[in-house]
Amino acid sequence: MNRLQALLNDSLIGTKHVENAAVIDIKERKVHTSTFGFNVPPEDALNLISAFSKNLLQVRKGGLCFKDKYYKCVRADKHSIYLQNPDGGLIVVKTKIFILVATYRVGMYPSVCVEAVEKL
Repeated sequence: MNRLQALLNDSLIGTKHVENAAVIDIKERKVHTSTFGFNVPPEDALNLISAFSKNLLQVRKGGLCFKDKYYKCVRADKHSIYLQNPDGGLIVVKTKIFILVATYRVGMYPSVCVEAVEKL
C-alpha cells in the first residue's frame, strides 16, 4: 500500500462515513490510487476530469453518470461536486493536480462526507 492509499484509508474510510475513494491524476488522465476493491473505469475518470474542465454547468443541471449509476447534482462549484442517488452519494473534489472521488451509502451524513473529502 502506498502513502496516498494509506491516507485515503485512514482519513476517509476510517471515518466510517465514506465507503470508497480514489485519486485521479488530472495530467495523466488516469486513476493514481484507490481504496481496496474500488475500481474506477477509465471512461469515468475522464468524465470526472471533463466535468470540471468544461461541463460544470451541465453537471449542475443534468447530474452525472458514474459506474453505470445516475447521480443528481446537489451542489457544484469550481472545486467540488456533490451528487446523490437513491443508493447513496458521490463527492468529487478537484485540486491543481488531482481529483478525489468518494462514495458513501444511504444513511450516512452527506455533510460529514463532503467535509472529510474537502479537508483531505
